[in-house]
Amino acid sequence: MSNQSKPLSIIYNHNSGFRLFDQQEKYEQLLDIFAAHDFETKAFEINDPEQFKKVIAEVLQRHQQSPDHGVIVAAGGDGTLNSVAKHLLETDIPVGILPLGTFNYAARLLDIPLDLVEAAQVIATGQTKCIHVARINQEIYLNNASLGLYPLFIKKREDYNRIFGRLPLHAYTSALDVLIRDRKELKLEIWVDQKKYPVKTPLIFFGNNPLQLADMKMRIAQAAEQGKVAGVVVSKSDKLTLFKLVYQLIRGKIDQASNVYSFAADQVRIESKRKKLMVAIDGETVEMTPPLNISVLKNSLSVMVPHDSASL
Repeated sequence: MSNQSKPLSIIYNHNSGFRLFDQQEKYEQLLDIFAAHDFETKAFEINDPEQFKKVIAEVLQRHQQSPDHGVIVAAGGDGTLNSVAKHLLETDIPVGILPLGTFNYAARLLDIPLDLVEAAQVIATGQTKCIHVARINQEIYLNNASLGLYPLFIKKREDYNRIFGRLPLHAYTSALDVLIRDRKELKLEIWVDQKKYPVKTPLIFFGNNPLQLADMKMRIAQAAEQGKVAGVVVSKSDKLTLFKLVYQLIRGKIDQASNVYSFAADQVRIESKRKKLMVAIDGETVEMTPPLNISVLKNSLSVMVPHDSASL
């Protein structure tokens, strides 16, 4: 590597479609853009979580050893971005985004183009912006985290995606499928800034992306923008209440649904007698051991964004 070159590492999931045969010409365009701005680019394909640990360690070493730390690029959806961002918190290495997901809420929030060539231009010539990242125990979420029915929605949605391909409609059809077949109620104690609330709930939802929350017409969007832990809890689990909830969600009026309560705090703690809780985090599901401690790390992640991008 020459003294003038800067490292740029592209990390992508093999399921994302990045570098497929019919995308090779576009991939070459991206390399040309990066090379024109003195980046030395390497691409790393991820096939499983264990491999990711080895790859991210190699990538971090590559960038930390360079005088100019360059950019580490997440090519994929919000789940891929989450995995990469987790390792770049409170470092001086920015993350770049090549959006390849279904919704791409993080990219859209930051005014990053959904066209890959235009997004590459932002990575090469844009500016850095520090954004808020929410933490739940050892994990982070850029968009949302939830307990209860939502993780089941995610699992069912992935089943639909495997069979029919990735369509935004599956977010709603999977929800209806789960409501018809399965209802689970969680008995929890929720501490909101040191005040305890015993609850029985089918769903707790935490949001960190103001754009996504605004799209859902949720009042907590402003709280998330201010760096608060922003959430909603559903207080009843009968089928009629839950069907009404999904109906209001589809209409973009979830805050008008009955038995839905919103809150904002600096710290939230969730306690449960269960040994494990299934949590959906940025579109992926993980098992976590309670208690769950949720907070927001303000301005903790540096991201490449267009010049004059709206601030968080």
